[in-house]
Amino acid sequence: MWLVSALGPQFPIASGPKIALVAILAAAGVAFDLLALLAFRAARTTINPLKPERASAMVIGGVYRISRNPMYVGSALLLLAWAVYLSALLPFAGPVIFALYITRFQIKPEERVLRGIFGEAYSAYAARVRRWL
Repeated sequence: MWLVSALGPQFPIASGPKIALVAILAAAGVAFDLLALLAFRAARTTINPLKPERASAMVIGGVYRISRNPMYVGSALLLLAWAVYLSALLPFAGPVIFALYITRFQIKPEERVLRGIFGEAYSAYAARVRRWL
């Protein structure tokens, strides 16, 4: 994102409002990540996204009532904060590319595994709670 920020249109944002917006987005991103991590720890299940088959419990409380993927929401918010900080148009493609990539190559495969492990309980949860926000 930093490399492409110099290639396209820039947009000036006054320092005060820019830093405030960056701080809000970054704090929200970190909060989503930490709350999700704490929920997984409380449920004593794996947090490794590369091994969803090791899930021993379905985590549906706390921040997981808002999003099925709050860790990815947190990451996307951090990327969005970085794009705002860079104050250029092209870096805003970063969070979009991240969301498309992670949905296709991580979230959808995870969902298949979780449906296989937790069956109808996961399907009901997925019908009730959005994938992102």
